[in-house]
Amino acid sequence: MNKTINNYEILEIKDIISETSSIKTFIFDWKMKGPKIPKAGQFVMVWSFSGVKDEKPMSISKIDIQNEKIGITVKNIGKFTENLHNMDIGDKLGIRGPYGNGFDLSNIKNKNILAIGGGVGMAPISCFVDEAIANNFNKVNIDVISASVTKDELLFLDRMENNGANIFTCTDDGTCGFEGFATHRTIDLLRDSSYDLAVVCGPEIMMKGIFELLEEQNIPGQYSMERYMKCAMGICGQCCVDNTGWRICIEGPIFSSEDLKKIIEFGKYNRKASGVKHYY
Repeated sequence: MNKTINNYEILEIKDIISETSSIKTFIFDWKMKGPKIPKAGQFVMVWSFSGVKDEKPMSISKIDIQNEKIGITVKNIGKFTENLHNMDIGDKLGIRGPYGNGFDLSNIKNKNILAIGGGVGMAPISCFVDEAIANNFNKVNIDVISASVTKDELLFLDRMENNGANIFTCTDDGTCGFEGFATHRTIDLLRDSSYDLAVVCGPEIMMKGIFELLEEQNIPGQYSMERYMKCAMGICGQCCVDNTGWRICIEGPIFSSEDLKKIIEFGKYNRKASGVKHYY
């Protein structure tokens, strides 16, 4: 592993965007050089120096190479993320990375792509949309299913639509677009359209259901998996999955459909910090 990306950088928060009542995006200056250039689907490790002193992985939600900035999108779900949400522009965080495999964007020119994101899983999906369209302008079609519990929690719709993606929303309560889950919306789109590739990120139960739908249609997919991480360098083994032993931080977090078939715990269980299995 390159020593550069293992070293912390102490970065000032340059901007904070309140996406929803519980989700914020934090923007940082970022030196776009060599292994430091992030790819859609990768993540960074974030360390807080005040409040809850801990380190957590965060998906990269925005990559601005021209202006040398990145964004991470954080949902307030615990003490660490609550501490981040209480920070202000000008405050500083320790960040190292980027880590993991990103989405494979090779050979997508002239392809019809289905991108599916659930909740804050839209962070890497929106990044994929940005990168795919920028690199293949007018030579790739992307239909995006953006799913959330309610209208106010849908993420990055204007940004993706302005970039040229076709947006299909769905909400559990029917307040925007299709009333139902991402799996239901996927069934609808598969009925009317054919796709060469799908990219998916969201709750694992959602991804499992979509995986099965795509397999029925022989549509290859790329899936962003999440597990409990400590080191992000493949040393601690905390994020290994059964029965391959693959480390989410190194061999993932993006896995192909063929890879997922070898991960027997996918859609069934994960492991908590203690290593005890938690079944979905």
